Amino acid sequence: MTTQSPSQFPTDFLFGAATAAYQIEGSATNGGGGASIWDTFSHTEGKTLNGDTGDVACDHYNRYADDVAAMAEIGLTAYRFSFSWPRILPTGRGEVNHEGIAFYHRLLDELESRGIEPIATLYHWDLPQALETQGGWPVRSTAEAFVEYARIMATEFGSRIRYWTTFNEPWCTSFLGYGSGAHAPGRSDHADSLAATHHLNLAHGLAYRAIKEVAPEATVSIVLNSHLPRPWNVADPRDLHAAQKIDALANGVFIEPLTLGRYPEITLESTKDITDWAFVQDGDLDAIKGSLDLIGVNYYSSHSVRHHDGPRHDTGEDGHKTTRFSCWPGADDVEFMPLIGRRTTMGWNVDPSGFHAHLMRISRAFDVPIIVTENGASWPDEVDEDGRIRDIDRYTYYHDHLSALLLARAEGADIRGYMAWSLMDNFEWGWGYSKRFGMLRVDYDTQVRTWKDSAYWYAETIRNREVTPLEAIEGLVATPPRAY
Repeated sequence: MTTQSPSQFPTDFLFGAATAAYQIEGSATNGGGGASIWDTFSHTEGKTLNGDTGDVACDHYNRYADDVAAMAEIGLTAYRFSFSWPRILPTGRGEVNHEGIAFYHRLLDELESRGIEPIATLYHWDLPQALETQGGWPVRSTAEAFVEYARIMATEFGSRIRYWTTFNEPWCTSFLGYGSGAHAPGRSDHADSLAATHHLNLAHGLAYRAIKEVAPEATVSIVLNSHLPRPWNVADPRDLHAAQKIDALANGVFIEPLTLGRYPEITLESTKDITDWAFVQDGDLDAIKGSLDLIGVNYYSSHSVRHHDGPRHDTGEDGHKTTRFSCWPGADDVEFMPLIGRRTTMGWNVDPSGFHAHLMRISRAFDVPIIVTENGASWPDEVDEDGRIRDIDRYTYYHDHLSALLLARAEGADIRGYMAWSLMDNFEWGWGYSKRFGMLRVDYDTQVRTWKDSAYWYAETIRNREVTPLEAIEGLVATPPRAY
């Protein structure tokens, strides 16, 4: 019997790319859908850079067939996308919009014809505005509405989709949407953010069971964004405690209910003056515990924190200190420090060692298979005179992080796939169209997509199932680069 070289990926490893509905499709109100909280938020003055909205985005709603053809040309074996809840249920509940259903069947037809495995996310931040008007995620009825939605989707698409994800990065929904107000719906209330956290956890647990009742063979997961808070001074017990506090708020409030059926004691203690946690009802934690067949991991960067007395100053996304409403309830004595190492245009540091460490932690915590559902970086891509987009920083980032993933696999982590973020440049939430994460460059005036060097590099990595050397790029790129 031959053994797989640790420098190679197995033949059944899923190589893909990820997107999200609001970021690429164009508004859900196209084709009979309803408004989402991001429609409302982005149309509110001052909420997004340059007043950018997702009204058109990448026009994927109309260009999906060409986009899937590009996926096939790159060689993707999987595609992670999200359903738009308001495209299916314009008010979040009730009558189904059949035009929305038909669109996703057409998308799945294209993926199936190209042999690309769909990985479907039910919720990537675009809550129907009607449900937010009724209270949003801080109220229990939104969790109930989500379970109804999940059952509808599993009934309609369960025979076509094997991999299902309930939520993408629920931390962002809770703490950016209802804590700091940086994301839609733009509310700033610590008690609401904690209630939203629980209702997202509960909605996942109940939806897991609803999906399995309809589609017993489905593989159901949740996608958590990776926070790796390291103590600024490992010799200072106060900094160690600061890191533990942030780790509990960032990771533990999802990991512990899912694995142990409880919330972190340090979080309950530090937030007791904010909420009494009465929104946790009898039976809730039993419904959440163990509701996973697989775990999705999103990773971009790491953090350093320290104990701090005095005015609160956090490090903003541009890497500079800024005073702002904290998205960390009960952590006013914690300061986020300037990031160490090279930074992307998001201000996030490049730390493949943190990726490896987090993969090993998740592997030990959950003891279920892992798919890396997002990993990538935004850089100031430039189009050269010959038409090439030499995004060496991006494919170097992929190179180093895929190498870290291979190391984690060699050390026993059951990692079954990698989804690069992102397939194409897109609407980057509050940053509008100013940040570019894609392997395909999008000209937002013409909607023409052009392959960056990273797309060629990734195609070669998929073809050989090993991390392509950086210096190989010159023999891979077409002149002029592919565009459509």
